[in-house]
Amino acid sequence: MDLGAILTQTNDQLVDLGLLIGRVAIGVCFVVHALGKLGVVGPGNMQGFEAWLRDLGVPMAALQARMAMLSELVGGTLLALGLMTRPACLVLIGTMIVAGLIGHKGGGYLITNDPPGREYTINLAVICLIFVLLGPGAHSLDAMLF
Repeated sequence: MDLGAILTQTNDQLVDLGLLIGRVAIGVCFVVHALGKLGVVGPGNMQGFEAWLRDLGVPMAALQARMAMLSELVGGTLLALGLMTRPACLVLIGTMIVAGLIGHKGGGYLITNDPPGREYTINLAVICLIFVLLGPGAHSLDAMLF
């Protein structure tokens, strides 16, 4: 048994499976967050999200709230499907940067801080960056169509 091979080697099929699992998990995560802003899941709703953004001093809070929700809904759906994966991830990275800088301002790193920190938004942005760098994998609509 070669321990080095066990610890370091992979193959294209496992890489593509890993990309599929990651894309679907993170894409669904973004969609659920968008649905929360729409009041479909969880205690939140668009009016509450708008009010929170307004309290943070975000200009045009109603428009910004809808843009954030749409980027999560559309971007998350595209990511999960592996369709337009890289552009979708760039939009999601931008959304997470704004969320981290504005929504989690003053919270430090840990999400468990009061106010909550940037940990979650940073990690989601980094995961999306990995998909920008690696692409969607073979089990994606991008691979099937293009």
